[in-house]
Amino acid sequence: MAHGHAMPAPASIPGVSKIIAVGSGKGGVGKTTVAVNLALALSRLGQRVGLIDADIYGPNVPLMMGSSQQPRVTEGNIIVPNLTHGIKTISIGYISPGDKPMVMRGPMLHQIIRQFLQQVEWGELDYLIIDLPPGTGDVVISLVQTVPLTGAVVVSTPSDVSLQDARKALEMFAQVNVEVLGIVENMSHFTCPHCSEVIDIFSKGGAERMAQQFGIPFLGSIELIPAIREGGDKGLPITLAGPKSPAAAAFYEAAGKLQERAEAAAVKNTDVIEIS
Repeated sequence: MAHGHAMPAPASIPGVSKIIAVGSGKGGVGKTTVAVNLALALSRLGQRVGLIDADIYGPNVPLMMGSSQQPRVTEGNIIVPNLTHGIKTISIGYISPGDKPMVMRGPMLHQIIRQFLQQVEWGELDYLIIDLPPGTGDVVISLVQTVPLTGAVVVSTPSDVSLQDARKALEMFAQVNVEVLGIVENMSHFTCPHCSEVIDIFSKGGAERMAQQFGIPFLGSIELIPAIREGGDKGLPITLAGPKSPAAAAFYEAAGKLQERAEAAAVKNTDVIEIS
């Protein structure tokens, strides 16, 4: 018998099939870029996709998705997510726009995350992608206490520091029993536009080696391409260029692998027979 204030058990969101968190050990590794482009690629691959910007302190999704309108709230106090590039999106950036930083205590943060999950009209979704704040901690705990996660994706650059932090993220997901469905190596290498020489700015391959070491699927390497950043800055993510675009292809490949892994995980999760 549990003592004290037991948390309510996580409850699935009606109509939402798979919930995937995208995290990283530290900031600056392009986690939101990866989350947004994976979400868009899944959508272009025929899935119904929602995207939660759970980075409450520095929400970048509105800029990257190119939408800043305030969401509509129904009479029943349900938030209608913005529909951008075919994806249902919610972000604190839509609700308190501008550059004012959000100052919040733990309980408030938990409340906002719960609201984004439970009080948004998600409708029928194959995937709900959650862009986590950098680092580890509170938001993830709030998430796993609120909804059953299908799994997580960890984003790292190949640099030693980033990999060290990505390991912390892997450990954190392991502690809360969330399966890591794959690792994405972002800003992997740079191809010189003039001489086509490949330059390993952060020593390419580190994240792939780490994936092997931990027995976690490697979803792919995303090249350091100015067009990827420019797309995000303009609110037109590179994936909109389609799978034939050389700059977008890696995201489609990663999304395809993620889909395989997520479907396998979802089957595994429903196979569990509850013995009370």
